[in-house]
Amino acid sequence: MNIVPHIGPVAALVAGILILVMPRLLNFIVAIYLIIIGVVGLLGR
Repeated sequence: MNIVPHIGPVAALVAGILILVMPRLLNFIVAIYLIIIGVVGLLGR
């Protein structure tokens, strides 16, 4: 199965839920999301 194309929407959904539950996590969630998207972009070349 190719899971890589689904990482963006799933990560956004999880991040949105976590931000609603614990707003203090916003900075960490955004940083982790950007790191994941960057790594996927670099490895996807």
